[in-house]
Amino acid sequence: YNSLPDNPSSSYVNDDDPKTTAPANNSSSSSSSLSTRNNNKINIKQKVHFHKFMLNIHKSIHTAKTTHSLTGNALINHVIQTTLSHGKIICFDEFQVTDIADALLLKRLFTALLERGAVVVATSNRPPCDLYKGGLQRDLFIPFIDLLEEECCVVSMWESEMDYRLVQKDEEGDSYDDSGKQRVYFVGNDGDDGKAKRRFDKLFHVLTKGSEIRPMVLDVQGREVKVPMASEECDIARFSFRDLCAKAAGAADYLAIGERFHTVFIENVPKLQYHEVNLVRRWITLIDALYENHVKLVILAETKPEEMFQVDLENEHCDEVFAFDRTRSRMEEMRSENYLRKKWTGHVQLRDDVDRAKQIDYMQ
Repeated sequence: YNSLPDNPSSSYVNDDDPKTTAPANNSSSSSSSLSTRNNNKINIKQKVHFHKFMLNIHKSIHTAKTTHSLTGNALINHVIQTTLSHGKIICFDEFQVTDIADALLLKRLFTALLERGAVVVATSNRPPCDLYKGGLQRDLFIPFIDLLEEECCVVSMWESEMDYRLVQKDEEGDSYDDSGKQRVYFVGNDGDDGKAKRRFDKLFHVLTKGSEIRPMVLDVQGREVKVPMASEECDIARFSFRDLCAKAAGAADYLAIGERFHTVFIENVPKLQYHEVNLVRRWITLIDALYENHVKLVILAETKPEEMFQVDLENEHCDEVFAFDRTRSRMEEMRSENYLRKKWTGHVQLRDDVDRAKQIDYMQ
C-alpha cells in the first residue's frame, strides 16, 4: 500500500501445517510484501519480529514512567502513539507468547492499537487458540485470543493448495530447471560432481525441518510395508528405488504410502531396460498411486524421465512401453507448478476400503 485503505482489516496467518513452515516460507513473505516505505518517505508500515516488538513496548513503558512520570491511561496513550509513529500497518514475524508479562499486557495493548486505526498482519506457527498454551495464568490471556479471532482474519496455511517451499528459488536464485519444470527432479551422474545429490539432500532437510527421522512400518491388510526414513511429524518419507521396486509390492502397498505421506523422496532411480519388466511394472504402479493421491514426488535419478525406460526396436510395441508413456507423462506433470498446487488427498481424508479397492483395480 502507498496509503491506508478506507476499511483496512487485520490478518493472522498461522503455518500450523508442517509443509509450509520453513525458512523463507510463504507467511513471512506475506508480511514482507507490506513492509516497505511509500514513495513519499512517510513510514506507514513496519515489520518487526514479535519478541523485538514486545521488548520495545516494555522499553517505551519504562521511559514513560521514568522520564515523563506517566501512569494509567496517559502511559498507555504515550506507548501507543510512540508505536504508531513507526507505522500504522504493523507486520509481526513469528508471533508467539512465552512470557507472562507479555501475556497480561497484550489485550489492553492491542485493543488500544486497533481502536486507533492500526492494521496488524501477524504470522505464527500456531493458531490463535494455541498461543501461550500451558502458560501461567493462561485464563487471563484467553480474552486476548478472543480479540484476535474477532478482529483478525485468521488464515491457516494448512488450507493452502501449495507447498511453497517446493517452488521457492534455490541457492542460485532459480526454482526451475532447464526444461522450465520445478526443481523436484534431480539428475545425478558422474559428471555433476555430486551437485544433484547435495540439492536432493538439502531439500529433504529443509522440508523435514530438523524433525526426527526414523524407520516406520505401515500395516497394509496384515502385511508390513517398511519405510526406511520418515518424518512422522512432517508426513514425509524417503526411499531408494530398490526399497520400492526391487521386492514384491503392489498397488495396495503404494497406495498406503501415498495416503500416509504428502511428500515422497526417491533416490537412486536407474535407467530401466525391457528385461527388467517387473521393476518397470512396479514403477508404473507406484507413480499411479502417488499421482492419484496428489503426492509431491522428489526424485534423484540417473537420467531424465524421457530416457528412463530403454527398449529396442523388437520390443517397442509391448504393453509396458505404452504404459510407461503414461507414466513418463505423469512424472513430467508432477514436476509442474500446477500439480504442486494440488492439495494432497491422503491422511486427512483417508479413503475407505471400497474406494481403495476401486483404485487398486484401476491400476492393475
